[in-house]
Amino acid sequence: MADQSIEDAVSRALEGAPPRNFRESVDLAINLRDLDLNDPSNRVDEGIVLPSGTGQETRIVVFAEGETALRARDVADEVLDSDDLEELGDDTDAAKDLAGETDFFIAQANMMQDIGRYLGTVLGPRGKMPTPLQPDDDVVEVVNRMKNTVQLRSRDRRTFHARVGAEDMTADEIADNIDVIIRRLEADLEKGPLNIDSVYVKTTMGPAVEVA
Repeated sequence: MADQSIEDAVSRALEGAPPRNFRESVDLAINLRDLDLNDPSNRVDEGIVLPSGTGQETRIVVFAEGETALRARDVADEVLDSDDLEELGDDTDAAKDLAGETDFFIAQANMMQDIGRYLGTVLGPRGKMPTPLQPDDDVVEVVNRMKNTVQLRSRDRRTFHARVGAEDMTADEIADNIDVIIRRLEADLEKGPLNIDSVYVKTTMGPAVEVA
């Protein structure tokens, strides 16, 4: 259960958003302090599974073959094999398009070396290198977990954003998502809560409300 102050902030953000003719997302703006973000070891870069889901369609592409590929087709948006991978390696524009429209990549561990060779220069700088799928992993379970995952990535900026839901979710659901993100950040940052300057929640076009 999220702190009541988080839920109150979400409620104000949802109520303050003017009506739009599209489904707005709900985003968190996180401002860090007292961190040297020129040092990559201080940067935030991790996936967090949201308890209430992301409120959006998350596009997932799987690199796999054999039985894993067959199982993946039931849950992933696209499944690519070694031949597809080689073709992408020869077509940089197609590789960039795929990277731009895909939220997460998953790959059988034994394909990771080839992915690095063919697509490393495209996926690496975008933070889109695949999550390796080990032989004992259930690809269906991994894909379904990824569908509820958001990537927190600060790069070298003190302010960064993360999607925490959609306007048609309840304030309680969104607050639970925010609570998980803040707790994870506090656990991971060098000085915990002291490294968080401020946190704001807002809909796509609505006003920002500070999360106490």
